[in-house]
Amino acid sequence: MLSYQHIYHAGNLADVQKHALLAFALDYMTRKDKPLTYIETHAGRGVYDLTAPEATKTGESSAGVSFLEQNFPADHPYRRRLTEARALFGNTAYPGSPLIAALSLRNSDSIHLAELHPQEHMALVTNMGRWGLNIAKRDGLEMVLALTPPTPRRGLILVDPSYELKSDYIIIPSTIEKISRKWNVGIIILWYPILIDAPHTPMLRTLMTNHPKSFHHELRFPPVRNGHKMIGTGMWILNAPYGIEAEAQRLNALYKKLWSRDCDPQHLALSGIQPYP
Repeated sequence: MLSYQHIYHAGNLADVQKHALLAFALDYMTRKDKPLTYIETHAGRGVYDLTAPEATKTGESSAGVSFLEQNFPADHPYRRRLTEARALFGNTAYPGSPLIAALSLRNSDSIHLAELHPQEHMALVTNMGRWGLNIAKRDGLEMVLALTPPTPRRGLILVDPSYELKSDYIIIPSTIEKISRKWNVGIIILWYPILIDAPHTPMLRTLMTNHPKSFHHELRFPPVRNGHKMIGTGMWILNAPYGIEAEAQRLNALYKKLWSRDCDPQHLALSGIQPYP
């Protein structure tokens, strides 16, 4: 059984990119008065307490959402989801992607979540039970293949594995290829970490070769602590919704401003971030 639990990393720099783009995409899709399907392969527990011992042990949220939130306009979908999550779960709550989806979508929409880890699955059912979602304790990629093409046919898939298994980098492109053949109109979003040894590179190359019109967005940042191997975050999107490229460019400008060599070292130190030398 895999041991990954996202509570140790909730609200980190990767979450800000992933959830800002996801919230934007869902906000755009719900402007049209047509139902949609949302599917997530690795749901986690749905909502996280940033003051929990696991979260404070790494302190990654202090370099992520706590550091960046005020740089988003108050009416940005990501900021709205943060405010709504805190109203429901308390001021130290951080919404995972299932909660962002549940808060973004409508009664006419369908949500399917998979989480295989027993502890995380139990927490997911507890946290998200009030929405009456379809929550499965099963392999998420298998669930997607079984559900697609879904009803409603219009929709979005978020593939967000932990990459604990190196085989994920090989399995994911072939699985996405199968999904896209079964559901050619679906929006498929894949998150991946950018690590020092760049294991994502062959996977991304395969995806871009198979789907040359797809979109990908990467952000780089300093490691949040000594020895931390993550130096960036990436999102690959097939059938990207209109406006996502402009939103990604806005994130580029935000991160460039914050991680530039001119960034106030004292500000970085107070946030627990080690600046580039």
